[in-house]
Amino acid sequence: MTVTTALKASSTAPRSSQRGPRWSLLRRKSAPYLFIFPFVAIFAAFSIYPLVFTFRLSLTNWRGSGTADWVGWGNYTYLLSNPDFWASLANSGVLWLLIIPAQLGVGVLAAVLLNSTRIRARGFYRTAFIVPFVTPLVAIAQIWIVLFDQRYGVINGLLNLVGLPDVGWLTTSEWSKPTLALLFLWKTTGFVVIIVISGLQSIDTTVYEAAELDGASPFRQLWSITVPLIRRTIMFIVVLQTLAVFQMFAEPYVVTKGGPYGSTTTAGLYLYNHITVADLGTGAANSFLLVIIVMALSLGFVRLLRAKD
Repeated sequence: MTVTTALKASSTAPRSSQRGPRWSLLRRKSAPYLFIFPFVAIFAAFSIYPLVFTFRLSLTNWRGSGTADWVGWGNYTYLLSNPDFWASLANSGVLWLLIIPAQLGVGVLAAVLLNSTRIRARGFYRTAFIVPFVTPLVAIAQIWIVLFDQRYGVINGLLNLVGLPDVGWLTTSEWSKPTLALLFLWKTTGFVVIIVISGLQSIDTTVYEAAELDGASPFRQLWSITVPLIRRTIMFIVVLQTLAVFQMFAEPYVVTKGGPYGSTTTAGLYLYNHITVADLGTGAANSFLLVIIVMALSLGFVRLLRAKD
């Protein structure tokens, strides 16, 4: 008995002495993974799982209840052969052309002015620019309806004062998209101004002092110094706002309901229309096609930026 106990003691003592350093090493190696595990778990639960679920849903004809029949790529081929899908993309593309260039021009000029030390009450003006961005969109959309109403709107009233006829801002296909673009500009340009100001404050002021000594005009400084040095900020804004324009939903839904004649049915609103009729499979396929299009556009902009570097 004594011999057996001694043998057991002799066999466990070295094992525990070897296990100590190994266990400590394992704990040190696993500590980083334990710290990032909560983020990975939340990311997987709220990003990866919905993404996989939506992709699987896009391959079925599930209508919100009952069984989901497997249709393969049927929803994708249906959308790619549907004129309404391409019309919604075309509407978003036209809005992009109306919004992004104007927003960059106005945003950069306003940011340069608000970043200048010669402007008094800069805090007040910055606050005034950001107020529309933090105002609920539905409230701004209702104001837009009142302003641009064809019969009782303030804008047509001002046109009548100078002898011009009424304009169907929200009731004609020619003016509905520009009116909607103006609403988007009013709502989001303040956000662009704030981002550009943050980019301007990263520029060394000695560059401008050297340019002034060389006799460069303010416009020359803007075009040759400011714009090249905030090029990455501008590209970031273009990518961000491209995503916002192609996801635009609340503006046309509240103001025009996608009309007249589908002229303001954006890609985001067309996606919503599938959900309202419980065509969830087609809606999921539509969302994936939108993601692919926006990613392709974003990669194109990034490649353009790298080509300029």
